[in-house]
Amino acid sequence: MFTGIIEETGRIERIVAGAQSLRITISGHKILSDIEIGCSIAVNGVCLTATTFDAHSFTADVMPESVRMTTLADLKPGSPVNLERAMAVGGRFGGHVVAGHVDGIGTIRTIEKQDNAVVFTIAAAPEVMEYIVYKGSVAIDGASLTVAGRSDTQFTISIIPHTIKETILAHAKPGTKVNIETDIFGRYIRQFMTLPPADNTAVPATGKQSGGITSELLAKNGFI
Repeated sequence: MFTGIIEETGRIERIVAGAQSLRITISGHKILSDIEIGCSIAVNGVCLTATTFDAHSFTADVMPESVRMTTLADLKPGSPVNLERAMAVGGRFGGHVVAGHVDGIGTIRTIEKQDNAVVFTIAAAPEVMEYIVYKGSVAIDGASLTVAGRSDTQFTISIIPHTIKETILAHAKPGTKVNIETDIFGRYIRQFMTLPPADNTAVPATGKQSGGITSELLAKNGFI
C-alpha cells in the first residue's frame, strides 16, 4: 500500500525483455536506504517487488499483465520514473490510499499554466472514467492528485509547482501516456453494490457479475 507522495525520481538503468514480461533495473537514492529483497516499490504507480539490489539500484520483474495495463513497456534506459516505498505504519498519510494497481493508461491532451498551478487535461477510456469523481482522488504515474473537473471522456488535475518539480510530470507534454489508478474505495463500493445474492455467487460465463442490492437480499441478511 502506498500514499501517492512521490519520494524521489529514479532512472531506468537496464531493461531485459521477455516474451511478454520485463525485468527492469532502476537507480535511486532515498528508496534504497532501507531496501530488502521482497520490498514493494511503486514505479510510476505500479507496485513492483525488489528481487535484487545493490548500493545504487534495484531490479524488479514486470509480469505480462502489468506490461499490458501500464506504460512500463514504453520505458527506455535513461527514462525518469516516480518512486515510492510502501507506506510505513505510523507514518504521516499525506496523500490517499494507493494500491499500485493501475486501472488503465491515459493520454495528456493539454497542459496549461494557471497562475501558480499547472492544469493537465487527461483523456481516458470509459471503463476508467466511470471511476473518476469530481474532487475525488486519482493517482497519475503514482502521484496522488485531486480531480479538478471531468467529462465523459477526460478529466483535469491542477498541480502545484512543488509536485511538478518532484515528479516526472515535469517532463510531460501533450501526447504523453500516463498510468492511472482510480480511488480504491470507489472500486470496492462498485463491486459490493453489484454482487449477486449470497446463494447465487457463480459468475456467468461472460465473466461479468449481475444482480445487486435488493429488498429480498437485505431481508435475507437481517437488515429489514
